[in-house]
Amino acid sequence: MKRLILADNQAIFRAGAARVLALEEDMRIVAQCEDLTRLSNALDAWRGSIVLFSSTMQLDPKAIVARAKAAGSRTILIAENGAEIAEDLARSLDGVVFRNVPGPDLIECIRRVGQGQRSVQHSNVTSIAAQDTVGARVRDRLTPKEMQIVALIVQGCKNKHIATQLNTKEQVIKNYLRSIYDKTGVSDRLELALFTIHHHLLAEAAARAGDLLHAKTA
Repeated sequence: MKRLILADNQAIFRAGAARVLALEEDMRIVAQCEDLTRLSNALDAWRGSIVLFSSTMQLDPKAIVARAKAAGSRTILIAENGAEIAEDLARSLDGVVFRNVPGPDLIECIRRVGQGQRSVQHSNVTSIAAQDTVGARVRDRLTPKEMQIVALIVQGCKNKHIATQLNTKEQVIKNYLRSIYDKTGVSDRLELALFTIHHHLLAEAAARAGDLLHAKTA
């Protein structure tokens, strides 16, 4: 049984990854961590685990790798789509996946790392962009307001918080979500977040919308 520590400050991604991994009989998530304190506690409590941790967390990845190795654990970095990883850091990791990794590829990476192998997913932004016709089509169908809502959903925000951020009512947000679900072909907010994460062009557009919204409210 492979024991997994899943550390990511994006709640939606953690939930989606947990849903995928929970179906595997040879894997068990023993801890989900949203910050460095929880990750540190998990590393001490679950020695000999496979640690999946996100590059977006406020931590020193080299220190995490060193601490995990000292505990007999192995490490997989969840990198942002298209990000470049320093060569010395990449060499120290047992595995690397990108945020838009398909579920089967994530499972394969974990299995290989669990067998003592290295598994590094290579990022090819040009190829991803060329192939992501679905992401481009959905991106072009969403209005700027809908894209802001998608960005906040990916960040794990609830409807009430989204309404506050956009200076509107919660029922208005629910109406927008119904339209967004129709345009993306998903049925709930978790599927929407996972759909966005796995379509590179849509994820980029949502990130830009989120940054603009943050700049306006800062």
